[in-house]
Amino acid sequence: MVNQKQQRAAEAARQLAAGKPFAEVAAAYSDAADALQGGDLGWRTAGRLPPMFLEALDQLGPGQTTSIMRSPAGFHIVKLAEKRQRDGKEVIRQTHARHILVKVNELTSDTDAKARIQEIRDRLINGGLKFEEQAKLHSEDGSAQKGGDLDWISPGDTVPEFEQAMNGLNPGDLSEPVRTPFGWHLIQVIERRDQDVTRERERVRVRMELRDRKADDQYEDWVRQQRDTAFVEIRLEEK
Repeated sequence: MVNQKQQRAAEAARQLAAGKPFAEVAAAYSDAADALQGGDLGWRTAGRLPPMFLEALDQLGPGQTTSIMRSPAGFHIVKLAEKRQRDGKEVIRQTHARHILVKVNELTSDTDAKARIQEIRDRLINGGLKFEEQAKLHSEDGSAQKGGDLDWISPGDTVPEFEQAMNGLNPGDLSEPVRTPFGWHLIQVIERRDQDVTRERERVRVRMELRDRKADDQYEDWVRQQRDTAFVEIRLEEK
């Protein structure tokens, strides 16, 4: 079995050496889940690559391909598509917002939920009531006890419908009723800021790299255990 895999890797290497596109060779020969995508791994930081891959790729320039490498998982050929440096600060626009939510469920129809949220909006506009008080009384979200306060929201933190409506508001504005998969909302933007999230994103990246590395190590241990416990019986037929 190992010899067959090694021969398959060698044939793939010969195809690459003959000038065949890497994506076609990967689709034809690779056993990896990304084979039909041409073996594309996407952008990976150094911490998300096995040390063996990283060492080999450090010797290559964009467009170059490694020789055949052996790991507990099998045989690998890796192509370096591009390199880029992570530099500078990562600054994003954050929004401090609050909302009131009326959910749509078995007890409350879409029409009824919209009517309720519209009534609340009318009271806020015409009755001079405070948003946070109405949120505590009527909102069906976990933020109700905080007056609907959602704290600082980064891009991608909320569903697209909510984010689009929120981004169209100026500080102090109150939205029209907004429909999302959760129900009907009223949204009010309190303030906005440009926030440097470089250190926060770096911590998240490191945690993901450690998690991925641990998963890779566990997979390699499993493959090694399967190989060590495999039983092969060879029978010779008598003639």
